[in-house]
Amino acid sequence: MAVIKQISAGETYPLRKTVLRKNINLPFRFDGDEDPDTFHLGVFTGNEPVCVASFMKRSHPLLKGTQYQLRGMATAENYRGRHFGKDLVKHAEELLRKKGIEILWCNARENAFGFYQKNGFTRIGSYFEIPEIGIHTVMFK
Repeated sequence: MAVIKQISAGETYPLRKTVLRKNINLPFRFDGDEDPDTFHLGVFTGNEPVCVASFMKRSHPLLKGTQYQLRGMATAENYRGRHFGKDLVKHAEELLRKKGIEILWCNARENAFGFYQKNGFTRIGSYFEIPEIGIHTVMFK
């Protein structure tokens, strides 16, 4: 059985490195990881997180209302397709609602557009490229 827990920024780093930064020379530590309003969640099936994401109090200029940004979402390859990402986002939405947050947004990678659409996110603005990573778009709900 999977359990969702609040974790430290450092506990997100192993999955960020292996999933999001594999063979990419970009930092896996993000500005804002240690901000007092930032929180990190992990889905655990044992002692190690198999899915992680970070939630930072950041506003996007194309969106109105109180906002948080989802960053660094990563699921271990052998745990994909089990709805851990969906469950983690749903859990975060409940926490954010309790904080009075109206908008959750992210810079979605091209290969994750479908995931975010299935989970109620809408695209806004233009596509853009992040060097070494690829095409992204802003998605929100």
